[in-house]
Amino acid sequence: MSNFLHPNEIRHKFSLAMSQMYQKEVPLYKDLMDLVADVNEQTLSSDVNLKSQLAHTGELERIDLERHGAIRLGLPSELATMRRLFAVMGMLPVGYYDLAPAGVPVHSTAFRATDSKALQHSPFRVFCSLLRLELIADKELRDHAEATLKKRQIFSEKVLALIDKCEREGGLDADDAHEFVQEATKTFQWHATSPIAKNFYDKLHQEHRLIADVVGFYGPHINHLTPRTLDIDAVQAGMSARNIPPKAIIEGPPRRQCPILLRQTSFKALQEPIAFQNADGTLESGHHTARFGEIEQRGVALTPKGRALYDALLAKARQNLDGTPESNPEHYYQALSESFKDFADDYRTLHDEGLAYFYYQLADDYQDKLQNIARANKDVPTLIQAGVLRLEPIVYEDFLPVSAAGIFQSNLGDKSTDDADDKTAEQALGSQAEFEAALGAKVHDEFALYQAMMDESLQSCLAALA
Repeated sequence: MSNFLHPNEIRHKFSLAMSQMYQKEVPLYKDLMDLVADVNEQTLSSDVNLKSQLAHTGELERIDLERHGAIRLGLPSELATMRRLFAVMGMLPVGYYDLAPAGVPVHSTAFRATDSKALQHSPFRVFCSLLRLELIADKELRDHAEATLKKRQIFSEKVLALIDKCEREGGLDADDAHEFVQEATKTFQWHATSPIAKNFYDKLHQEHRLIADVVGFYGPHINHLTPRTLDIDAVQAGMSARNIPPKAIIEGPPRRQCPILLRQTSFKALQEPIAFQNADGTLESGHHTARFGEIEQRGVALTPKGRALYDALLAKARQNLDGTPESNPEHYYQALSESFKDFADDYRTLHDEGLAYFYYQLADDYQDKLQNIARANKDVPTLIQAGVLRLEPIVYEDFLPVSAAGIFQSNLGDKSTDDADDKTAEQALGSQAEFEAALGAKVHDEFALYQAMMDESLQSCLAALA
C-alpha cells in the first residue's frame, strides 16, 4: 500500500503556506482577509438559500480558503518546470489566455485541480503568465532582458530534486511533501533587492511595467492572492471604510440574483522600496509597484453558448461608454446592467436554455416525488419539473481575459485598450500553439471539464434511480 501523501493534501498545505507568507509580506492583505471573512459571515446569516446551495455543492466548508494566486514567468524553460512543480500537487494547466491584445505582453494559463472531488478538497489555483519577449520593440532592450533572465534560477536544487523524485516514484511521502511545500513556497517569495541596475530597470519600466516586474527580480514573486467573497459589492464598499484603497470598478458581469462567471476587484498595488545593483557592485535605492490584494466572487460556469452571449453583452456595454470604465464607474455599471437584461437571471432558465452548467442531485424527498411520475415518462425534464432532480450551479473555476487585463492595468498604471477579445482565431491559435510548446503540454479545455462534471452527476442520479 502506498504511503504517498495525496496531491490534494499537498496542494492544501501549499495554499496555506502561501497565505501565511503573503500575509507576512503584505500586512494589508491580512486586513483584506478579515474584511472578506466578516462579509461572508453576514451574507451567510442573511441568505439561507445561498447557504443551502453552498452546502449542496460542497463549497461551504472551503469558502474561507484563498481561491487563487498569480505569478509571471520570463522564459519558456521556467514555464515548463513550473508545470512539473504544480503537477506534484495535482494542478494541471486549464485554459489559454492571451492578454497581448489588451496591451499586457503575456499569455497565460491556470494551474488547478480538474474534478469536483479535488476542487472540494482544495480549490487553490495559480494564474500563471509567460512574458512575451518578442513584443519588446527595442531589439537591444529585448536581448538584454533575455540574457538577464537566462542568468537566473528561480527553483531551488531541493525542489527540483523532489519534483524528479515524485515523477520517478509516483508520489511523495509525508516528509518529502513537507519539504516540497517549504521549498516550493520559496520560489514565490518577495526579494527586496534586484539583480539589475536602476537605469536598466527604468528602461524596462518605460517599455512596460510588467516587463520590469518579471525581468527585474530573482524570481516570480506572488503578485496577489485572492480570497472568495459571497458579496463583492459589500467588500468594495467596506475597503474604503477600513482604509484599504480599492480599484475604481469591479471587473466582470453586473450584480445579479444568480451570479455568473467571475467578478473581481482589488486594493491598489503597493509601492515598495527596492535596492538595485549597479555594475560596480554598489546599491541604488528605488521602488517597485506590483503586489496587491485581490477579491473574487464566483458564479455559475457558462457553456460556450452562454459565454458567447456574455462576451457580446460585455462588448455592447463597453461600446456605449464615453471613456474607460474607470473614468466613470457609475455610468459603466448602469451600461452593464442595461446590457445584461438580455441574460436570464434564474437558474432554471439558464439550465433549460443551455447557458450554464449544473450538478444534478437527487432531492432529499425524491422517493416520495418519484411516485407521482408515470413510469414511462421519467425523462430528465420531467424529473426536474417534479422536483426529483435538483439543479445546483457548478461554480466557475477559471478566468476572464478582459477582467484579468483590467486588474493588471489598474495595478500597473497602464491605460486599457479595451479590446482583449479583438483578435482573429488564427492569431489566437498560433499564440496558443507557441504557449503549449513552451509549456510542454496541451492545456485542458475548461468547457469539456465542466461538461464532464455535469454528465457525471446526471449519470450518478440516474443510476441511483434505476
